[in-house]
Amino acid sequence: MNDIVKNFLVDSGETGKHIVTSYRTGRKYYIEPIGNGRMADWGSENPATGQIENKKGAGKYSGSVTKEESVVTIENGFSKVHELPVGSSPYSLIDELDKQYPSL
Repeated sequence: MNDIVKNFLVDSGETGKHIVTSYRTGRKYYIEPIGNGRMADWGSENPATGQIENKKGAGKYSGSVTKEESVVTIENGFSKVHELPVGSSPYSLIDELDKQYPSL
């Protein structure tokens, strides 16, 4: 698990992986967005064409990993793994989980 933790943030611009550290408990929460390996469909609607258009540089990063590329697993030494429905924010779950632990 040490190598996984050590390399967790490598290429985080592409993968969307990040770590949230609770100021209250000091616990670390590893966030790993799961996607289909390509950028999400979002942007601004062009009123003339009705098409979604992205700004220059959009699509450079997918911001997620596929399920097969995921490293946040019980098998890799993470003690608790939570999968959230699409569109859910991990931060409210982190708040709830963090309440289970005493303050520093």
